[in-house]
Amino acid sequence: MQDLGISILFKGINFQRLLGGLWVTLRIALITIGLSAAFGLLFGLLMLSKNKIAKGFCRVWLEIVRFMPQLVLLYLVYFGFARIFSLDLSGETSAIAMFTFWGTAEMGDLIRGALTSIPRHQRESAAALGLTPAQIYLHVLIPQTVRRLLPQAINLSTRIIKTTALVKMINVTEVLKVGQQIIGQFYRQPDAAFWVYFTVFLLYFIVCWPISVLAGRLEKRWA
Repeated sequence: MQDLGISILFKGINFQRLLGGLWVTLRIALITIGLSAAFGLLFGLLMLSKNKIAKGFCRVWLEIVRFMPQLVLLYLVYFGFARIFSLDLSGETSAIAMFTFWGTAEMGDLIRGALTSIPRHQRESAAALGLTPAQIYLHVLIPQTVRRLLPQAINLSTRIIKTTALVKMINVTEVLKVGQQIIGQFYRQPDAAFWVYFTVFLLYFIVCWPISVLAGRLEKRWA
């Protein structure tokens, strides 16, 4: 066993360090997902509003998110805005801000698509029955929107979790960064990198696979 790189995972607290890095990854992702869901709802409603300025603002925001690499956005927040405006932002806070900026636009577009996919006659029929706009949203639109939205929102959540690997570029000690630190300590063992990265892969898989399965089952159930 001593000649195998896998042995370094069980030396000292290396494996506990990886789990600690995984918790940093999940903490950033969970906060981001929660904020993106809340702000994304407002974003999606603004995209459907009749206010041209609000719709134009949302459209520009969405296009920036779609065409700008997440790493560039991360650098802009951490090295750009934080320095220009003299903000004392940690790497983790900068990561949450950037991923929320990205996730809000993506979630908002999903909400917009889910709302517009509901046939117009359902709103008209509800209005003809005397339901107020608030009641139409509460009893007709929102339940159907949730069924259309949830599988896609869960898939977006897995993308956010995986993309948090970028935060190592701004010195946030998440699971991939911890793995690289361990490899650096045992650089003389040629196969150490394989076993560490394979373990990181398994940790991501253990977190994301059940979420992906849940999304697939919900999609089939509600099809």
